[in-house]
Amino acid sequence: MGTPSIHAAPEVSVIEGPGVHIEVDAVSQLRRVAGLPGCVRAVGMPDLHPGPGIPIGMVTASATHVHPTLVGSDAGCGVTAVVTRRVVPQAKQLRRIERATVDPDPLPVDSLEALEAAWHGGPRGLANLAGMPEAFGEWVATVPWGEPLGPSGPIPEALHEARFGEALGTTGGGNHFIELGRVDQVLDDDALPGLRRGAHVVMAHSGSRGLGYALVQRWQERALGEPEEIATYLGELAGCCRFAQANRALLVWRLLEAVGAARVDRLGGTLDLVHNDVRPGESPQAPWVHRKGAAPARAGELTITLGSRGSPSWILRGRGDQAHLCSVAHGAGRRIPRAEAKARLSHRYRRSDLTRTPLGGHVLCDRQELLWEEHQDVYKPIEPVVAALEQAGVATRVAALVPLVTVKR
Repeated sequence: MGTPSIHAAPEVSVIEGPGVHIEVDAVSQLRRVAGLPGCVRAVGMPDLHPGPGIPIGMVTASATHVHPTLVGSDAGCGVTAVVTRRVVPQAKQLRRIERATVDPDPLPVDSLEALEAAWHGGPRGLANLAGMPEAFGEWVATVPWGEPLGPSGPIPEALHEARFGEALGTTGGGNHFIELGRVDQVLDDDALPGLRRGAHVVMAHSGSRGLGYALVQRWQERALGEPEEIATYLGELAGCCRFAQANRALLVWRLLEAVGAARVDRLGGTLDLVHNDVRPGESPQAPWVHRKGAAPARAGELTITLGSRGSPSWILRGRGDQAHLCSVAHGAGRRIPRAEAKARLSHRYRRSDLTRTPLGGHVLCDRQELLWEEHQDVYKPIEPVVAALEQAGVATRVAALVPLVTVKR
């Protein structure tokens, strides 16, 4: 395993290593981001790839301005993972999982009340609504949910719509998913309660659904430099992040119910992290850190780099590396654009191949095009990505999670 190279410009660096391919267009986008007002550093992760206008898989530090566009259209997107005891054999679970996750029942609460509760109180606020399952509230109360930046501000009129509340408990499309996985390797004992080889982990990767898109449309590509407008935006971003946490909590709970593990005494530790947001920086010279598809990796804290449905995800422990803004890749990163996936893969696979994975897992999905667009072959291999992160000194491996059942919408 070789030492990764760091291609650097005065304000830009990219973590690379053997087997990690970074597209030129993604680096060009990153350099353009570095030219935004106030930007003092821009770091590309090993999963860096081109996005619509800005790259995905980056973290930037700004000395003077906050940039809503650098958070993107899914504010608060992240991962929630819950360790559970071994569950019943998966062949008996598939129908129950499909009923609970692919086409779930609507929430038993008013959608506007749900929006307001999630916006201001996150998972705990949602769980406290009359009509929500008591066991859900018991679990939510045990989780040390990471707090978004400051209190949530008022819900803007443009975002105060029932349809946003109705989206709670839905994954959304794209690379979002819900997953039942098995702990395959543990390299850091006692990192998380119950995290041992052979245990299971229920994981949700999703965000704020339409709320995040409405937020970025509301602020457009403005560079926020005045304290009052920064505070207003950060209050709205905090609301979106709490909504996204509540959304993931529901997704995880429904899958736990489907596999018979929705009881506090069957659950181990829970990990929740956000990889699309703005946070205070560690340095006075760079008070605002923007992450777009990059997971936090502060010293000693656990984080996750996602694989694909055909490769493991890795729980990592951050090392608080300031040179890379205390961050890791949020996933393996795309290597085939979504629009090209079917054309480039259809000659190699039959339709029947799309719902099974090379690791023996199952894929539940009601959209045929998404089976192609999110096929494991459209993603970069996860091993070189994680190896590059380790060699760059940003994180160390804790445990590998092999997907058994992946739900896509």
